[in-house]
Amino acid sequence: MDVPMEEKRQENELQPVKTNQSLADSFSLPREIAFITIVCMSQFITQANVGICLSPLDIVGADFGLTQPGELAWFLAGYSLTIGTFILVFGRCGDLFGYRRMFVIGFLWLALWSLVAGLSVYSNHILFIFARVLQGLGPAMLLPNGLAILRATYPPGKKKGMIFALFGATAPNGAIIGAVFAALFSQLAWWPWTYWSMAIVSVVCAAIAYLVIAPIRHTRPADPIFTSLDIPGAFTGITGLVLVNIAWNQAPTVSWSEPYVIVLLIVGALFLAAFFVIEFRFAKHPLIPFHAFSADVSFVLACVATGWGCFGTWIFYSWRFLHDSRGLTPLLASAQFIPPGISGLIAAFATGYLMSHVRPAWIMCMSLSAFTLGTILIAIAPVNQTYWALTFVSLIVIPWGMDMSFPAATLMLSNAVKREHQGLAASLVTTVVNYSISLSLGFAGTIESQITHGETAAERLRGYRSALYFAIGLGALGLGISALYTARSYTWAVASRKE
Repeated sequence: MDVPMEEKRQENELQPVKTNQSLADSFSLPREIAFITIVCMSQFITQANVGICLSPLDIVGADFGLTQPGELAWFLAGYSLTIGTFILVFGRCGDLFGYRRMFVIGFLWLALWSLVAGLSVYSNHILFIFARVLQGLGPAMLLPNGLAILRATYPPGKKKGMIFALFGATAPNGAIIGAVFAALFSQLAWWPWTYWSMAIVSVVCAAIAYLVIAPIRHTRPADPIFTSLDIPGAFTGITGLVLVNIAWNQAPTVSWSEPYVIVLLIVGALFLAAFFVIEFRFAKHPLIPFHAFSADVSFVLACVATGWGCFGTWIFYSWRFLHDSRGLTPLLASAQFIPPGISGLIAAFATGYLMSHVRPAWIMCMSLSAFTLGTILIAIAPVNQTYWALTFVSLIVIPWGMDMSFPAATLMLSNAVKREHQGLAASLVTTVVNYSISLSLGFAGTIESQITHGETAAERLRGYRSALYFAIGLGALGLGISALYTARSYTWAVASRKE
């Protein structure tokens, strides 16, 4: 009996490639430009969905009758939550089903829920937040599989390093351009068009990705999909992370006195405990192979979590400060956020150069210094001070934290794990980045709700500053951890030479 054509195609795609050439060698120059652009769009569009939320935050909130920062924080926290929670699962799906397939599905999924987010204007804020949460599944598919496509397409070398630097550089520019377009739509037209435009762009990107990205061939998994995907571990881990995050982000809105918040936190902790038991004792193909990790991995992930937790709080409350305390329109506030795009590009390529000349641990120290200093500057900025003083400097400094930490952490994790776990390194870093952003907003919101008493502008400013002081503490903690890790790396190097 003849095998159906689709099945034959899938079998061919899953067979290992036997060639000494990289996939990039077969690209023409126009195709290579299109290839790099569309893969970098995965990072760009992920961060653009942050910008389109922050810029018209008050306008969208007013349409839904929401004014409290704890309620508005869900617009960003829900999106980051699903990205951080599902990246590892969808990275594993890419390993099993094909990176290009998951990459294209990611764009289409994002398009669908961007459309729903815009249509929620005819419903209520519950549907909007629900759509934002499900939007995050799209980038959760795009980021790990985009990175895997780059790793599989280019051989090690300077060119690959610079392309990864370019991938990182699109982050601040994506957020800025997203914010500018959202401000234009919300002030000159209607804010739902921001999300409908995102849906159109995502569909176009899916079509281009299907045309220019070559299928990456894989070996068929020997075990059933249920085992290969580690479904029990994925279920318990995702459920635990989601419940804990919901508890922390909902508490500032309804207060910790609500019984269901405590219940969610406890049940989430129990699911996380079950996840660790499954991963350590029962999973044949654990989602996170803890046995393969050294103490270095813990140091790196702690630096990433504290640094990006600091950043998540900084970006949300910086916008609150500009919008509410300084009374800027979304368009003017977006214009003030343009410098990070230029600074981020410089930081990304500078990091690409430094990676081959300086220990990654030092780059991580510099990154945490930038996160901490940038947050200090915005936290102490007077309301009536000129933009060109502390605010401008903060916006110039922060991108160095973003664009130095991600490549440094990825390289450090790559050096800390075995060859067979290299694909996990970038996915794990991206997971921690996004989940820490979402969780830190819950912590900051709780602090703000306890500090603020009343609805006056002075009280709201006091709450914003208290949240930013918490972010400074996170950044300082990360800086201390990175300094300790740097010292440890030198001690280890000296000991290795003596042996």
